[in-house]
Amino acid sequence: MPETGIPGTRSERDAVIDRYSGLARTALAGGAITDCHPDAFTDGSFGAAAYPGADGVPEAALRASLGCGNPLAVASLQPGETVLDLGSGGGLDVLLSARRVGPAGTAYGVDASTDMLQLARANAARAGAGNAEFLHGHIEDIPLPDWQIDVVISNCVINLSADKARVLAEAFRVLRPGGRLGISDVTADEGIDPGELTEAEQRAGCGGTLTQQRYRDLLLAAGFTSIVVTSTYDAGPGLHSAIIQAAKPAAQHA
Repeated sequence: MPETGIPGTRSERDAVIDRYSGLARTALAGGAITDCHPDAFTDGSFGAAAYPGADGVPEAALRASLGCGNPLAVASLQPGETVLDLGSGGGLDVLLSARRVGPAGTAYGVDASTDMLQLARANAARAGAGNAEFLHGHIEDIPLPDWQIDVVISNCVINLSADKARVLAEAFRVLRPGGRLGISDVTADEGIDPGELTEAEQRAGCGGTLTQQRYRDLLLAAGFTSIVVTSTYDAGPGLHSAIIQAAKPAAQHA
C-alpha cells in the first residue's frame, strides 16, 4: 500500500472502519471483543491486560480495549496538558488521559467509526469525564488546527493506515513546539520474509506493519527528533509490540 498521497482506496479504508464498527456494536451490546489471538489477552500484552490499575474506568471501555500496549506508561502526561489519541476506539486511553491531565486539561480522541465514537462517548459519560472530547475523522487528516496539542498518543492503530507518512506528518502538525509523541504499535522484524509477515499479521489481527527502522525514517521525515523505539512484547513470529517516542523541536516558526 502507498505511504504517501491518498490514504488507501476507499474500499481499503472502509473495510477497516467496517471491521471496527462491528466490534464496537458488539461492545455496545455488552459483548466481549477481541481482535487478535486470544492468548495475547491473557499474558499482559494486549487489550485491557496492558493496563494494571485502571480502576474506576467503565467496564465497557476495558472490554473494548484493542491495543498492543500502554502508551500512557511513557507519555508523562501533566495536569493542564492537551492530549490527542489517534484512533481512540472505545475511549480507554482518552479516559485515562483525561484523568491524568485533570480538569484544566483536555483529552481528545479521533476515530473514523461512528459506532466507536458512540461507544466512547457513552463510556465518557459513565466515567463523568467532562474534559474528554471525541472527534469524527481520519488520522490521515486530523480535524484539529495546527499547534493545538501537547502530547499525541496512539495504540495499535497506525499500522492500519495505508499512509503512515501522512499520519505522522499530521501528528507533527497538530503538536505544539516541544510537544511529544508516545505510541504503541506492532512492528515487523527486520528481514522477515514477506509471506511469513503476512501470515504473522493475520494471526495478530493487524496489517501493514513497519520495521522499527522504517518507523524512525518516517518520523525523521516528518520533522520529529529525540526518537526512541523500544520493543515491549513478542506479538508472534516476526512481530513485536513497541513503544515509539519522539518530540517536536521546541524552536518552530509559523
